Amino acid sequence: MKFPLISRRNLLGSASLLAVGGALAQPTSSKTTTLVLSTPPGGAVDVLGRELAARMGQILGTTIIVESKAGASGMLAAQAVARSPADGHTLLLTHSTPILYMPHLFPKIAYDVTRDLKFVTQICEADLVLVVNKDVPVKNLREFLQWAAANRGKVSYGSYSTGSAGHLLSEYLSISRNLEMTHVPYKGEGPMLQDIMGGHISWGLSIFGSAAAHVASGRMRALAVTGPRRFPQMPDVPTFTEAGLRDDEFQVMGGILMLMPAGVPTPVADKIEAAAREAVASTGMKARFQLYGLRGTGDSSANTRKAFDDSSPIIAKLVKASGVKLD
Repeated sequence: MKFPLISRRNLLGSASLLAVGGALAQPTSSKTTTLVLSTPPGGAVDVLGRELAARMGQILGTTIIVESKAGASGMLAAQAVARSPADGHTLLLTHSTPILYMPHLFPKIAYDVTRDLKFVTQICEADLVLVVNKDVPVKNLREFLQWAAANRGKVSYGSYSTGSAGHLLSEYLSISRNLEMTHVPYKGEGPMLQDIMGGHISWGLSIFGSAAAHVASGRMRALAVTGPRRFPQMPDVPTFTEAGLRDDEFQVMGGILMLMPAGVPTPVADKIEAAAREAVASTGMKARFQLYGLRGTGDSSANTRKAFDDSSPIIAKLVKASGVKLD
């Protein structure tokens, strides 16, 4: 099981509110619940979060407010929820960066994931696809590595932000294969993909939903995907493992997670987990997963925590190998 990769974005936050769900009393009290999002409005976390809040509101018979608290690569939202009362009325929906990656990238952050937060469920898995400019003379990952080796020190790659999963995995690929490639950071996948198509950089790692249309148009080529299985929408694109790169680093978890403050009473936590997992299985959520090329999971709290524990040493190794550290 995997969490996402995905993305670390933005250093300043903003807040926007949207009330969704029913107006009936919550199982624990009549108090409104807030679902805090770690990203700005408009992205996958935002779209999924609003649908999830609506579904969970119906299941629990309550009003759920969606609040965007973007900034510091998701750490502002994680910190806010970690410091909230442990009563089940504040939940976090986030990409994996502030939970999986930031604790390894910064010498100190304002929350401890294992001490201050409790996993509710993994909403979905998200893997990355390696894409190259259409004029790069390769058709598969093996040829790409040969080409990069022949052009050692001359190849540049992009990432959607410094310290993101895409950055760390790309740098690991460069270092582990002695390719001496140059990192070019961007503020988001859109600018990175535009520069790949424009030939300003040769390649990058992107989530499927962002790259799919460009691959379909022929302006870039997909060579391999991280994770354990192929994208159904790209059945001819192999995984890194199938392409011969069996490193554990290319199997790190990535995706979208729901958490709550540690210390929420077990009966309340169990109700929230059950509602979240039921919502993930709904038709509306499945449609949105397909739109973004994500795989809905809805794993149990225990399994999600185990996946976190299993991935942590791999991510620590990945961060060390990449040489990336943030202040």
